Amino acid sequence: MNTTPNECAHQEPAGANTRFSEGMIDMAKFIYLYRGPATPMSDLTPEQGADRMAAFGAWIEKVGPALVDVDSPFGTNVSVRDDGTEGTPGDLTGYTIVEADDLDAAKALTDGLPFLSNGTGNCAVEIFELLPM
Repeated sequence: MNTTPNECAHQEPAGANTRFSEGMIDMAKFIYLYRGPATPMSDLTPEQGADRMAAFGAWIEKVGPALVDVDSPFGTNVSVRDDGTEGTPGDLTGYTIVEADDLDAAKALTDGLPFLSNGTGNCAVEIFELLPM
């Protein structure tokens, strides 16, 4: 891949799309990046917090062993640019990692995900395959 100084350089390692482990094909890993407003647990009433935890618990149980890393909300943040300056970070609020056969299967696992339950179009889950290095 040829890049100019104004392009972000990214090159996939050779064989990045192949997942082998001792002669067997492994499931691919996908990261869900949560984008949009999120209400901190500290801003919820105890009942609202319990409802949120129950909804996520039900989704976690549904996804089962496909769940690799349940979730980690993001805290304070900064964006560092390739020229050394700081920019405004995006509106990412957390992540989850799942295993699935392919991107369609990873997308299907978002069914019932409470983060996507508002129906306002303000929240999104961006899904990326995590390639081996």
